[in-house]
Amino acid sequence: MRLIGLDIGTTGCKACLFESSGELLARASREYPVDIPHPGWAEQDAEKVWRLAKESLGEVMKSSGRQEVAAIGLSVQGEAVMPLDETGRALRPMILGMDTRTDAQNDWLVEKFGSRTLFEKTGMPVHTINTLPKLLWIRQREPEVWRAASRFVLYEDFLTLRMTNKAAISKCLASRTQLYDLPEDRWSEEILDALELTPDQLSPALPSGTPVGSMRDELADELGFPRPPLVVTGGHDQACGALGVGLTRPGLSMVSTGTAEVVEVVLDRPELNETLRRGNISVYNHVVPGLFLAMTLNHSGGMVLRWFRDALCAEETAQAQESGQDPYDRIFQDFDPGPSPVIFLPHLGGSGTPHLDTASKGLLAGITFATSKKDIAKAILEGLTFELRYNLEILEQGQVAIDELRAIGGGARSRTWLKMKADITGVPVTAPQITEAASWGAAVLGGVGAGCYANPMEGVEKSVNLVERYTGDPALHEQYQARYALYQQLYPGMKAILHAI
Repeated sequence: MRLIGLDIGTTGCKACLFESSGELLARASREYPVDIPHPGWAEQDAEKVWRLAKESLGEVMKSSGRQEVAAIGLSVQGEAVMPLDETGRALRPMILGMDTRTDAQNDWLVEKFGSRTLFEKTGMPVHTINTLPKLLWIRQREPEVWRAASRFVLYEDFLTLRMTNKAAISKCLASRTQLYDLPEDRWSEEILDALELTPDQLSPALPSGTPVGSMRDELADELGFPRPPLVVTGGHDQACGALGVGLTRPGLSMVSTGTAEVVEVVLDRPELNETLRRGNISVYNHVVPGLFLAMTLNHSGGMVLRWFRDALCAEETAQAQESGQDPYDRIFQDFDPGPSPVIFLPHLGGSGTPHLDTASKGLLAGITFATSKKDIAKAILEGLTFELRYNLEILEQGQVAIDELRAIGGGARSRTWLKMKADITGVPVTAPQITEAASWGAAVLGGVGAGCYANPMEGVEKSVNLVERYTGDPALHEQYQARYALYQQLYPGMKAILHAI
C-alpha cells in the first residue's frame, strides 16, 4: 500500500510518497514566502500555498508513474488562522504563528481569564503564537472581516476543505490553538463565548488518523491519481515528526530543527504544573491516541541559518552550487576545536521559550579584528544550542525527564551540529535513518485511516532505524560549561538595550 505525507511548513511544502514499510519512493517540494506587511506581522497567501502543494502532489504522482495511493495524511504548521466566507473564499491572508502583533489582545485575555487558568485549561501559555489572540485581533481590528466570516480555519482544515469539500481538524492541531479545553477534550465553550464564536464556526476536531473523505474526483484527475485517495486527519508538524521517529511512549523525546527549533517530549498525561507554565512550555495532544506532548520553541532556529547564508555567505553559496554541495556544509566546515571566541544570541525573531520575549533581538558579542566568518558561523550554532540546553533544563525542573534526543529536520543532516548538541547539553543525540519524519508520520496516520495499520505505533515500529549516536565529549562539555555561563548573562544583561533598539 502506498501513502503520501503532505507537509505544509512555514516557508515550504513537500509531498512524500512512501511504501507502507516506510521506504521513501518519491519527494517533491516547493518554497513560498512569509509576507511581512508591517513590523511584527507575518502573513501568507494560503491559496498560493495550496497551489504549490498541488504542484508537489502532481510532481510526486508523475515521477512515481501515477500508481495508486491509498491515503494522504497531513502534517501542518501550527497556530496560523484565516477567516473564510460561506463559499469557502479566504477573506484575508493567513496570520501565521510567528506573527507578534497581538500583545494588546493577550493583555485582555490575561485580564479576562488569568494566565494560569488559560494554561490549566488549554495547555498553552499566553503568547502571540496562539490562535486565540489572533482571532481576537481580527474581531477588534477588522470588524467587517469578522462579520463576513462563516468559519475560521487553520492549514489542516483549510486543506481538507480544498481536497474533499469537508473541513476537519485533528485534536492534535486543535489543542495548539488555545481554544481547546485539554482536560475536557473539546472546544472550550467558555473561551468561545468570550470571543462570541460558536463551535460551528470551527471545524470538527477529530482524532489523528480519522478519514475525512475521498479526494474530489476532478482534483484527483488533475493531479494524476488513478483513483481518489482517502484524505485523513494528521496533526501539528512537530507531532507528526515525533511519530515519524518513533516517539510513541512516555519519556521519548526529539529535537526538530527546521524554520524553528523545537523539542518534543512524550507524556502519559497533560502535565500542567507551574514550572512548565512559567517556562512557557506548551502541552497538547499527541497524534498517538492517549498521549500528550510537552514542547519548547526557539522561533529563530533554521531561519537564523538562512539569514546568515543569504546575507553574508553569497561566495560560499555560489561555490557550493558549482560543486553540487549543500551551502551549509561548506559554511560549517573546518571549524577550529573548542567554543567560538564570540557569542551569538539568536533572538532575531524575538526569544522563544522560556522567555517568549517578542521584543528581544539578536546580539553578537566579543568581536575583534581577528574575528572570522567561521567564528561567527560556529557561534550561531552554539547560540542555538545554548537555547536548547536552557529549555532542556526547564523541562527537567518541571519533572519531564529526557535521556536521549532524536534529531530530525534540516539540522539533523549536519554531523557537526549533532555532535555540538551532545557536547553542549550532555544529552546523547541520535539521528534516525528517516529524515522526512514529519511527512512519514503524516503518511502513517493516512495509513491508519485507510486500514493499513491498526494504530500509529504499528506503522512506525519497524521503520525507525537510529543510524548514528552522538555522546558528549567530557572535555568539550567542560569548556562549554564556562561559555554557557557567560551566555546565560547576555539576555538579562542586555534586555533593556535590546528592547530600546
